[in-house]
Amino acid sequence: MSRHLEVREVLRRITAEARTLLGAEYAALGVPDDHGGFAQFVVDGVSDEQWKAIGPLPRQHGVLAAMLHRMDPTRLDDVRHAPDFEGWPSAHPDMKDFLGVPIVDGTEILGAVFLANKDGGFTAHDEELLRILAAHAAIALGNARLYERSRELTLAGERARIAHDLHDAVSQKLFSLRLTAKAAAKLVDRDPARARAELAEVARLAAEAADELRTVVVELRPAALDEDGLVPTLASQVQVLDRAHTAAVRFTADGVRALPPAQEAALLRVAQEALHNALRHSGAGAVEVTLTGTPGRGARLRVADDGKGFDPDAVRRAGRHLGLVSMRDRAAAVGGTLSLESAPGRGTVIELEVPGA
Repeated sequence: MSRHLEVREVLRRITAEARTLLGAEYAALGVPDDHGGFAQFVVDGVSDEQWKAIGPLPRQHGVLAAMLHRMDPTRLDDVRHAPDFEGWPSAHPDMKDFLGVPIVDGTEILGAVFLANKDGGFTAHDEELLRILAAHAAIALGNARLYERSRELTLAGERARIAHDLHDAVSQKLFSLRLTAKAAAKLVDRDPARARAELAEVARLAAEAADELRTVVVELRPAALDEDGLVPTLASQVQVLDRAHTAAVRFTADGVRALPPAQEAALLRVAQEALHNALRHSGAGAVEVTLTGTPGRGARLRVADDGKGFDPDAVRRAGRHLGLVSMRDRAAAVGGTLSLESAPGRGTVIELEVPGA
């Protein structure tokens, strides 16, 4: 459980492990919100079709509410006979024997894990096992929350950087554009040739400012990786870039399976960095992004442009990295391999291959 850093994945793993460990038919884990419901509710042993038929997330009432307000486990021979039992939706599976344990951090109840239906019923030994699992779950969930909080802070810092870049780059260009336009206006009558030169400079500055603004808009666009998955997220971002830039940006995907979150994040970030380089520095007319599944259930990302290319050794000697260090670090962090091919006048190809686990 502690290897996973996304809260949703930690909750899913806790629920699945609890059900497997104790041999129960059903398992669930609820994290309460502050409004009488659940911020998150994860189930195991219920099919997607059953879960959709059950309806909205449960409210904090009945046995679930009691579980979230007491520090001790709840073990019942038949949950339907409990004083707090208030029934369940018509599509809900029938449950009898029940075991619930709170997930506690100090004096705070972070959530509760519930098990139902075990041959022979739940024993005191089962209760102790689930208590131990819940103690580990509290640590894993705490770590995941800290990670997500640090990621939020990183995003806030990144947005501050983008705002700073916007002020420094775009504001200065707009200021220069205004001064140049004024100069051109004064020269129209007495020096038309110089006025035309100044107007050409106005056009150039306006184009640069537009490019800067497009880049900022794309960078501020939130990635929907957790909600939508890698392929739809990457397809959406490529579509935005294709509209925002004069270069044609295309995306194809083939045989890509769901990957661990860390691998998907690495693929997305490397694709973003490679696209940034291609669109900002290479002068490319076309950029092709390809994502394919590999036999080992991993994936291979390829970003190829037809731009001016460069000499990688010369760039390295000059101390310019074009984000390559960051991309290689991301690849290494998930056990992947990154390669780059480029030469003056021959475009650039960046490939990242990651394993499936």
